[in-house]
Amino acid sequence: MALKRLRPTSPGRRDAVRPDFQELTTRSPFKALTKGKNHTGGRNSRGKITVHHRGGGAKQSWRDVDFKRDKLGIPCRVETIEYDPNRSARIALVVYADGARRYLLAPTGVKVNDKLMSGPDAEIRVGNALPLGIIPTGTQVHNIEIQPGKGGQMCRGAGTGAQLLARDDRFAMLRLPSGQIRRVPSTCLATIGTVGNADHKNQKKGKAGANRHLGRRPTVRGSAMNPVDHPHGGGEGHAPIGMKHPKTPWGKPALGPKTRRRWHTDVFIVRDRRAK
Repeated sequence: MALKRLRPTSPGRRDAVRPDFQELTTRSPFKALTKGKNHTGGRNSRGKITVHHRGGGAKQSWRDVDFKRDKLGIPCRVETIEYDPNRSARIALVVYADGARRYLLAPTGVKVNDKLMSGPDAEIRVGNALPLGIIPTGTQVHNIEIQPGKGGQMCRGAGTGAQLLARDDRFAMLRLPSGQIRRVPSTCLATIGTVGNADHKNQKKGKAGANRHLGRRPTVRGSAMNPVDHPHGGGEGHAPIGMKHPKTPWGKPALGPKTRRRWHTDVFIVRDRRAK
């Protein structure tokens, strides 16, 4: 992927840096692997807004991406490299020897007509999926399973990849992009290489309308609201919060104790990302 600077014909284009999409080989997706995608505007089934700053945006369709890579031992050929509006990475449409077609995450360096395969008999080559217990140490991998057979859950964003540091019969040790070192069962599948579209992080939208096209509405500070809308609201001019702690819109402490459940997979963390 390459980026392009736009001609400064307007203030919104002056600082914009956007992808040129030269790596894409088709504009329309494979219809059998797409389905409609409803925009909720951040509202739940009761119509209550549970996620703020959502709404509008361009119409999108969902691409059914195969994260499991469970067609073991069957070779496939890359047909197209396509854009996916639901993720930062590009996706590749592959056709298997038995005629089935699936979408995969497009790794860096994979091109049309490349041959890919998944399973313990696959070669150590970019785009092939193998169990971590077979992959040589030092290899960069992505789309990594946490539980065998569940499908890849780690390193799926554009430009991401984890390094395989060590492995044994039970566990493989991975260094994730955050710097965290984690143990993963050796029977879990991972794909060789890193996810493509690494320049995604270097884009500049250039104007507020680019975010609106993505369905993201403006963020409003609580102190700019009325008291009926937020605990921080009200007062004349720039008024301080005036309370002991910052509050959420529902009056809960915003910087208080953690309320998220501690996941049981924390026992597999060898070194936390804070210990770089």
